[in-house]
Amino acid sequence: MSADRLEQQTGPAEPPVNPMDTLRDRILDAALPNVLFDGWTRRSLTDGARSAGLVPEDVDIAFPRGVRDAVGYWLSRADDRMAADMEAHGLEGLKIREKVALGVRLRLEAVEPHKEAVRRALSFLALPGNTGMAARSLYRTVDTIWWKCGDTATDFNFYSKRGLLAAVFSSTLLYWLDDTSEGHAETWAFLDRRIGDVMKVPKITARLKSLGNFLPNPGRFSRAWRAARGSSV
Repeated sequence: MSADRLEQQTGPAEPPVNPMDTLRDRILDAALPNVLFDGWTRRSLTDGARSAGLVPEDVDIAFPRGVRDAVGYWLSRADDRMAADMEAHGLEGLKIREKVALGVRLRLEAVEPHKEAVRRALSFLALPGNTGMAARSLYRTVDTIWWKCGDTATDFNFYSKRGLLAAVFSSTLLYWLDDTSEGHAETWAFLDRRIGDVMKVPKITARLKSLGNFLPNPGRFSRAWRAARGSSV
């Protein structure tokens, strides 16, 4: 039986399960409640491992660089969930600003049950030596949103779109952390206002396009970054 015929009968094959990701997920899911009290520390991770029926040595296997790897994996996992949720939601018929707003909202909702862990992660990323990791994490989030929105920019707009969305996402994240309104309604209103402000910016950024001559080709830059994202956080 051909592979195409088999897929028609059984549906598309599920992606193979990565045993290492399964281990990381078990540790993280059990450790997140500990982060509320102990922050992002090795103790949180080892206590989580024990709660999951594992041993502290499994933490070193799952996260060789310790807390840095754990935080990075957690944030990357939230990006992956956001991307899957955007696909499941369906973006056909939505305006670009609606797609972007949906992406930001889904990204925050992906970590909503662990808002305090997000706050602790921001504190960790603000430590000396972690600023590069923080920048890569933010870039990964906004780049994923734009790719899921169908962005095909290959000129100066590639950079301006990601830079503007990084500012929108960062400010909305900080607002969301302190928002106690029902269903985070005030956050989503804030997000809509920020995106509305950004829609006015292209007239300004058009004057800066001459800078594109000094920036690397965005297509090549994006391909290189995506190739490296699996090996570093």
